[in-house]
Amino acid sequence: MPRSSRSPGDPGALLEDVAHNPRPRRIAQRGRNTSRMAEDTSSNMTWFTCFACSLKTQAQQFLFNTRRCKLLCQKLMEKTGILLLCAFGFWMVSIHLPSKMKAWQDDSINGPLQSLRLYQEKVRHHSGEIQDLRGSMNLLIAKLQEMEAMSDEQKMAQKIMKMIHGDYIEKPDFALKSTGASIDFEHTSATYNQEKAHSYWNWIQLWNYAQPPDVILEPNVTPGNCWAFEGDRGQVTIQLAQKVYLSNLTLQHIPKTISLSGSLDTAPKDLVIYGMEGSPKEEVFLGAFQFQPENIIQMFPLQNQPALAFSAVKVKISSNWGNSAFTCLYRVRVHGSVAPPREQPHQNPYPERD
Repeated sequence: MPRSSRSPGDPGALLEDVAHNPRPRRIAQRGRNTSRMAEDTSSNMTWFTCFACSLKTQAQQFLFNTRRCKLLCQKLMEKTGILLLCAFGFWMVSIHLPSKMKAWQDDSINGPLQSLRLYQEKVRHHSGEIQDLRGSMNLLIAKLQEMEAMSDEQKMAQKIMKMIHGDYIEKPDFALKSTGASIDFEHTSATYNQEKAHSYWNWIQLWNYAQPPDVILEPNVTPGNCWAFEGDRGQVTIQLAQKVYLSNLTLQHIPKTISLSGSLDTAPKDLVIYGMEGSPKEEVFLGAFQFQPENIIQMFPLQNQPALAFSAVKVKISSNWGNSAFTCLYRVRVHGSVAPPREQPHQNPYPERD
């Protein structure tokens, strides 16, 4: 087939060539497909890039927001801690400050009130003492008036009763039963007992009027309230309340005016005094004396030289004033001091009265 006489640049000629030659058409089709695929690929890449950028932007935004929230929470926590500390401090102040203020107020008020109360108590106490003194003075004035109105015989009788019931010695008595003194019966004579001292009814004994030896350690000096031993010789040993540096011994008897027999023949006369110490008890001579019953109360100075402390005293009687049946002792007192005599003042703190 003869070639066409058309020029290559003529479109018609090209179409004819294509129509008569199928290979170029395939090539053109492939080119169009390749360009279309390229366009699709480029469009897909653009979409993926945009999606990645969007994800990146969102991640950055999320991280920014997270950091911002973290800073905000941190600041909030700091401010909350400060607020809590302030609230705790305010709570502590509100609790303790009122109590402190109340304590200060109480101290400032109670101090003068306490002083005023003490002053009132002192005034009441002194007022009571003044009233007691007035009552004592009134009693003393009344007694003085009664004594002025008494006769001489009444005054004498009252003096005798005071000497019987009272204590004119005014010295501590270490042989007093109420302070712990007692009788050592092992070194004491037997108590006098006779048929006349008993009272019977239908041959049954009712009462024994004989008094025990410890009656001489009691202040009750009344007729018949004495310890009697048989004959005119006997002894009594007194266990003192404590160890004593002995200085004096006092004997007391009832006066003749109130004696039931009207005589003082049962009163002791000659006596010897010993201090006793140790086991077995050793006797230390302290003096020999004679009791004059007319004096009723007579004190004997003991010869305790050098000064020794004794826990017991023995009074040994060798005679009485005429009664051969028995001898009576009413009261025995022992004087001295717990401390050695050199520690005692030279002046006698217990002045004797006539």
